[in-house]
Amino acid sequence: MRKTKSFSDFFLGGGDVGPWMTAFSYGTAYFSAVVFIGFAGKVGWGFGFSGVWIGVFNALIGVLGVWGLMGWRIKKMSIEYGVSTLSEFLEKRYNTGSMKLVSSIAIFIFLIPYSAAVFIGLSKLFEASFPGIEYWHVVIAMGTFTSIYLVLGGYKSMTMIDTVFGMIMTASVIVLVFFALNKGGGMVSITETISNINPKLTQPIGPPGWWPLFSLIFLTSVAPFAMPQLIQKFYAIKDKRSIKIGMYASTFFALLIGCIAYFIGSTTRVFLNPENAPLSFPNGATGAMDPDALMPELLNFIVPESLNIIILILILSASMSTLAALVLISSSSLVKDFYAGYINKNVSDKGLTSLMRAGSILFVIISVIIALIKPDSIVAILGVSWGAVGSFFLGPFVWGLFSKKVNSFGAWSSSILGLGTTLVLFFTGWSSPEAGTIGMIVSLAVNPIFSFLKPKKD
Repeated sequence: MRKTKSFSDFFLGGGDVGPWMTAFSYGTAYFSAVVFIGFAGKVGWGFGFSGVWIGVFNALIGVLGVWGLMGWRIKKMSIEYGVSTLSEFLEKRYNTGSMKLVSSIAIFIFLIPYSAAVFIGLSKLFEASFPGIEYWHVVIAMGTFTSIYLVLGGYKSMTMIDTVFGMIMTASVIVLVFFALNKGGGMVSITETISNINPKLTQPIGPPGWWPLFSLIFLTSVAPFAMPQLIQKFYAIKDKRSIKIGMYASTFFALLIGCIAYFIGSTTRVFLNPENAPLSFPNGATGAMDPDALMPELLNFIVPESLNIIILILILSASMSTLAALVLISSSSLVKDFYAGYINKNVSDKGLTSLMRAGSILFVIISVIIALIKPDSIVAILGVSWGAVGSFFLGPFVWGLFSKKVNSFGAWSSSILGLGTTLVLFFTGWSSPEAGTIGMIVSLAVNPIFSFLKPKKD
């Protein structure tokens, strides 16, 4: 806190953060309890081994691709344009202040449900591991602790803690996969058991088919090209050399975490059934399954009770790092983009920093309230959140970085049509990953086409 004097210090760590801290901060913001609890369980149960493809492509596209193709461009652009948020870039790039306003509102609306999903994932694990601890106790305790370290030190304290969290996650998943293989009698035995249940569960494409698998891969791998909480890492990184080092470190981290998480998820078929998993099958074999409870019960089943704390710390680390990143970005959309951009353009740097601290607390409170309501399954929440944000920002941001020919008409068209497609499909019965995938493809396709149809000289 003593070193956090200005808005740049609080929001970007002074723009001088090293490669290892940035790599761990990116990876831990990418993978949270949403992945470990919601996605790994539901996808592993439904898709079997083919769910591991999601972890592979997350690492190769969502991490290696983003760092390699966009990392230095984003940092260079932030210096040349003098911007510190994604919304500010869109304003400068397309010469339209209204885009900054609308994009800040989009961040505000669609990232808060994602924050709530992080709370829900962690709380599911605590409910399974410590039946005496109530759901709301976990939500409030986690929100309070995250608020304290984030409000005190901002981005720099977040990246320092994320580095520790990343090390914890790395060690924990190695321990986790060891216990899973040991409990299941080895890889051969696990494979045979899953194959006996359904041979398609061990095939390259699981029972739901290629399109549901593709939509999950596309949503979670391509959305990071325009997710504000991940893009911020490149505004804050030190230099081009740091990006190169961080790229390899974060890719290895993502491969390890993602692939192990989805592999462990596939073993839910081996270890869990209505007789030994009352939270996952609350109404027995004939009732509806709770996919968000699969991983918590699996972890309790395969990990010795004496080592349960390791798994709890793993999920806690993954959750709090993501939550802090989301809260910081949501606060900046309200304070920097909306308040300082439209209500009080003459606000002092000190005042802006104080408002960022207050905004961070506000967004934690809102996320806690939504989490206590328990709106939907984790996969559904993340699908809507990532799909909406990705479909709104992908077209304008990616094309704005790589092409001088796209213009504000194309950018607006891609945002509106992309987001509109996602929401219409979702509310007409499509799954959130499928709706988000189609909306993101529309967003990417529309910007260059519409810019060509209506060229501008600006």
